Amino acid sequence: MSLKIQIIVAIVLILALVSIINMVRKEALDIRFALSWLAVGVIVLILDIFPSAMDWLVHLLGIELPVNMMFFFGFCFTLFLVFGLTTKVSRQAEQLKRLTQEMALLEKSLESAGEKEES
Repeated sequence: MSLKIQIIVAIVLILALVSIINMVRKEALDIRFALSWLAVGVIVLILDIFPSAMDWLVHLLGIELPVNMMFFFGFCFTLFLVFGLTTKVSRQAEQLKRLTQEMALLEKSLESAGEKEES
């Protein structure tokens, strides 16, 4: 990879990391989700700054091409994110169901209290 591309990638990654940190600071992004993006950004930045680390890692893992390793790690990261989001959606669905039931019980108790006052 040429030095020009490495510099461009590094600048884009740094801007993305600053943007993620800013979103966390403004509470537009939950820290639990931001941590995984920050970790990936830092790892890719390290691999961009030290391209020989990518070759060493590829050789260590026995993978033929560095691009295959990047696709594999990208796939694993995507699975990790999907699993995390699925568990979050499941918990929120359960909370929504519980809150809806509690609200219905409160409305019913308010209706019955209103009927008692009228009689």
